[in-house]
Amino acid sequence: MSGLSKGEIDKSLSIAVRTGKILFGSNVTIKNAMTGKIRLAIVAANCPRDRREKIEYYCKLSGIPVLIYPGSSLDLGSACGKPFSVAALAIRDPGDSDILRFVGGGNV
Repeated sequence: MSGLSKGEIDKSLSIAVRTGKILFGSNVTIKNAMTGKIRLAIVAANCPRDRREKIEYYCKLSGIPVLIYPGSSLDLGSACGKPFSVAALAIRDPGDSDILRFVGGGNV
């Protein structure tokens, strides 16, 4: 993760929230990872281990990349412009954002 800048991720994430289709919450992320309807899952560094493992498991089965956000769930919520913590989110459509470049363009 050393090549990833939190500032760059925050900028790309805020563009994705404004112009794309983002689903917030670990339960929604797990559900959409199971069905393969998302292009990227982002998990906060302090997301509960059981939630994180479920997200990683279903994303791996569906061939969806997972990005571990280098900050807390409060930081992730703030980066999305939300007044609450976000432990995990799913990107269905990145919009005008280049967020998928952080995981190699979305190709697993």
